[in-house]
Amino acid sequence: MSNVKIIPVILCGGSGTRLWPISRKSFPKQFAPLIGNKSLLQLTLERVAKVNGTATIAEVICVAAEDYRFLVSEAMQTAKVKGAIILEPAARNTAAAMALAALKAAPEDLLLFCPSDHHIPDTNAFAAMAQQGISAACQGAIVTFGVVPSFPSTAYGYIEQGTSNDNISFSVARFIEKPTADKAEELILQGNMLWNAGIFLVQAGTLLNAMEEHAADILQSCRQAMGQATQDQQFVRPEPEAFIACRADSIDYAVLEHHKKMAVVPFPGAWSDVGSWSAVANLCSPDDQGNRIDGQGLAIQSERTYIHAPHRVVVTLGTQDLLVIDTPDALLVVASSHAEQVKTVVAQLEASETPEAGIHRKVARPWGWYDSIDRGERFQVKRIVVKPGSSLSLQKHHHRAEHWIIVSGTAMVTKGTETFLLTENQSTYIPIGEIHRLENPGKTDLEMIEVQSGSYLHEDDIVRLQDNFGRA
Repeated sequence: MSNVKIIPVILCGGSGTRLWPISRKSFPKQFAPLIGNKSLLQLTLERVAKVNGTATIAEVICVAAEDYRFLVSEAMQTAKVKGAIILEPAARNTAAAMALAALKAAPEDLLLFCPSDHHIPDTNAFAAMAQQGISAACQGAIVTFGVVPSFPSTAYGYIEQGTSNDNISFSVARFIEKPTADKAEELILQGNMLWNAGIFLVQAGTLLNAMEEHAADILQSCRQAMGQATQDQQFVRPEPEAFIACRADSIDYAVLEHHKKMAVVPFPGAWSDVGSWSAVANLCSPDDQGNRIDGQGLAIQSERTYIHAPHRVVVTLGTQDLLVIDTPDALLVVASSHAEQVKTVVAQLEASETPEAGIHRKVARPWGWYDSIDRGERFQVKRIVVKPGSSLSLQKHHHRAEHWIIVSGTAMVTKGTETFLLTENQSTYIPIGEIHRLENPGKTDLEMIEVQSGSYLHEDDIVRLQDNFGRA
């Protein structure tokens, strides 16, 4: 079965509120550079690219939200993989997301479903695990992969191994919800329990048949949405009305807990769902006092303290069992024992309409990104980077003027009826109401400083007259 081709499907949903302030609604954890300056999505794509053991460019399917389409596309380019990106009109959990991918594939295609936000450092062990599931999947089973537990975790669901099928895979006796601490210890002592990693290998036709049996309403909505889908280059857009009407449910509840032909393959390697700051901290090597430092942190007379400080110096003195996460616009200091409760902080910030609950200071856009580096009454300063060959929409503003200063690269500026080039250290002024556009015709990034001034500086003052990206 080793010559059977696997098509990885990366599920890019999830808000990751337990990793605030790095992970926010506008920039969830799978896109954040958490490990070795790489995002979890990029690491996932690089990992799945090896499952077929080929040197050619790997083909994948990604399922993501419309708002993150260019972040996913950029991660795919960086990881040197290609394939379709299915854009969900709304979040409907894993059952619907997996159905969309199965409907996109041929019935005989072998699909490896993987979350985009897990970390598995041993790529070869991961590829070997996927290969071990091929036989059972080709015989019509839905194959799940269970991590051999290293401690009695209450953060994960469990899978109970049943009888051996072929000394590689096992039947699934039952799925168990996240247990209490006492129950987790009991489960570990049984010796046949695995953490549910949320990774599945199944033929597309097998999955669709299982959904027809156990979740026909979800499948019907997805089938209708994909039947009327549109495609723009790599982006596949299911028909919104049909998909939004779909019931939201996880694949575990909707299908797996009811399906008879299930198999599980144990995975003895290192795995983390990176579900809390404690989990992120454990990815760093500790010093002699158990402190873990990522970036410009300095732990003095401290024990078991984690510091995430990529932007500036952060110092702790005399601390114990502490997690310190620093970002340009928000700081989180939390006791290690409360790491799982960070999501309640986000809920409280959202209730008080604090912008930092869901939006970063630095915002990714299809053409590049901008960073709001300063703001005051009637002014705002942004650092803007435009990728080579990209441009912003033709637009105007009713309430603000803009001053542009080129830091590096070349800018092609449209201002009224004029079009002209600006290079390093040159500048221009865009009056209120002036039609304008910014483009990067060069082969390197265009970096500039934009100073806005006026009575209203919010993004909804942008009047787009022509949008080069259609949906940007």
